[in-house]
Amino acid sequence: MNQFVFFGSDAICLPCLKFLHEGVGVDGRLLAVVSQPDRKQGRGQQLSANPVAAYAKAKGIPLLQPEKPDEATVDWMREQGVDVSLVMAYGQYLGRSIRTVSRLGMYNFHASILPKYRGASPIETALASGETETGISFMQVERAMDAGAVADVERVVIEPTDTALSLREKLGLAVVPLLERVLPAILNQSLEWRPQVESEATYCRKLCKADGWIDFSLPADAILNRWRAFKSWPGSFCMHGEHRLKIGTMTVLDASDIPMDLTVSKSELVVGGLIRDEDYLIVRTGSGWVRLLELQRPGGKMLPVSEFLRGYPVKTGETLLGEKSVELTLCADSK
Repeated sequence: MNQFVFFGSDAICLPCLKFLHEGVGVDGRLLAVVSQPDRKQGRGQQLSANPVAAYAKAKGIPLLQPEKPDEATVDWMREQGVDVSLVMAYGQYLGRSIRTVSRLGMYNFHASILPKYRGASPIETALASGETETGISFMQVERAMDAGAVADVERVVIEPTDTALSLREKLGLAVVPLLERVLPAILNQSLEWRPQVESEATYCRKLCKADGWIDFSLPADAILNRWRAFKSWPGSFCMHGEHRLKIGTMTVLDASDIPMDLTVSKSELVVGGLIRDEDYLIVRTGSGWVRLLELQRPGGKMLPVSEFLRGYPVKTGETLLGEKSVELTLCADSK
């Protein structure tokens, strides 16, 4: 019987892990899971397992949690006679010895259509960049980051309502039909591989808190896309005077929907300039308008704008400030 080991740490891995564990139609068994060690989390700094490790513990699947995969991990896999290693969102560099110890190889699921969006934040970067399609690429694991040859891709439509959270769930589910296609070919060694076109590669960096700042000089659509991408983390925020406001929900607004009976002309508003009424707050961007639907002040709760404005003074003509956005991707020749 073929023996599989799964390397992963993030919740996006769970559909794939469940498929391997239940083993329906799989010619083999899940021997073990390798995941990141439990970490201290939250205000209480209690040790907590990541979603993959928690699933393995709950299901009684043998679990290895080395700080980093080392020779002891390699020796254990060699002794157990591991046939195939599968990796997704594991979060650690995998050296040559661990990449080559499995009889039929080690393979990775990457959440983009390679060679586009190699790197740490492919889901968020695809959303922030306004993509309408992404996918899961099944690839060989090599030393260079996400540079291995690709055998198959499961494509996923990005809907206008998708955020990083909903798209992550869709991509996690997309792994299962992809694995159903490629696993038999891995086992009989008939899978065909296509090298990536290196000149077409782009790289996405790790996100940081500063990515949450809204850059009102961007077009309205671009601002909305970044809000969709960063809704889960780090969120979207701006400054009004000395107060940092967190934006819970927003939408792009057509200029024809903006009321005309204003104390200032729309053309007089600078970028970040506000139009306020009892139940709405509209902001001028570099091109177009966004309507803020939910806001939160420091120390307060996230509220619908109609409620927020009852207790927070904002006037038409005032300005929201942000920071200039930093590029999320690099091209191959500029990396």
